[in-house]
Amino acid sequence: MRLIMKLQQVYSIVRKAVEDYHMITDGDKIAVGISGGKDSLTLLYALSGLKRFYPQKFELMAVTVDLGFQNLDLSKINALCEELQVEYKIVETDIARIIFDDRKESNPCSLCAKMRKGALNEAVKAAGVNKIAYAHHKDDVVETMLMSLVYEGRFHTFSPVTYLDRMDLTVIRPLMYMNEADVIGFVHKYDVPVVKSPCPADGHTKREYIKQLLQQLNRENPGVKERMFTAIQTGSLKGWEKR
Repeated sequence: MRLIMKLQQVYSIVRKAVEDYHMITDGDKIAVGISGGKDSLTLLYALSGLKRFYPQKFELMAVTVDLGFQNLDLSKINALCEELQVEYKIVETDIARIIFDDRKESNPCSLCAKMRKGALNEAVKAAGVNKIAYAHHKDDVVETMLMSLVYEGRFHTFSPVTYLDRMDLTVIRPLMYMNEADVIGFVHKYDVPVVKSPCPADGHTKREYIKQLLQQLNRENPGVKERMFTAIQTGSLKGWEKR
C-alpha cells in the first residue's frame, strides 16, 4: 500500500506544478529528455501516469541523446518505456568525441549541454513534438539561483515554462515542486533502472560544489532551501508568475 501511495504522491506533486503554471494543454505532444538519471526517469513515470487520467489529453515520448560514450547501456530504459507504453527514441551523436578527443575541453559541461540540447531540439522537432519536459526538481531550481548569485552576481534561475522562439518549442519543468530526496526515495522504492553517467566530468563541476553548499546551509539552518524556493516564487522573476 505504501508503494501505491508514494506513486500517487508523485502524481499529485507533478499535477500541481503542471496546473499552477499551465504546462500542458489539450493536444500537446511532449518529449521527456531522458539522460538515464534518477530525475528524468522519475519524470517519465509521473507523466506516463498523469497521461492516463489528466483532463487535457496529450501524447508522450521519451528521447535520449547518446553522447557517444562506448559503455552506455540503454536496454533497461528501453524496456521501461515498453512497460510504460511510451515511444522511445535514441539520438546518436559524436558529442563526447568532439568535446574530449577533438577539442580536449578543460571545462566541458557548458559546451556539452549546448550541443546536447541542440541535438534534442532538432530530434523532437522532427518528431512533431511541441513541448519538451526537463526533469529539474526543487533542489535544481535553488542551486541554479545560488550559482547565479555566487558566479554572476544576479538573482536568477530558470522558469517553470520557457518558450524557445527560434525552435518554436516550449520547455516545461513538471518536477519543480519535488525535492531531490523524494526523487531518490521513489527510485529506491520502485527499483527504477537508473543508468550511471559514463561522462568523466560527472560530479566534478561548479554545480556539484553549489549542491554541497546548499546541503550544508540546509543542515545548519533547517528549512533554508524551502525559504529560498519561496523567495524565487515571490521575487518577481520573469516566468514565475502563477497563471
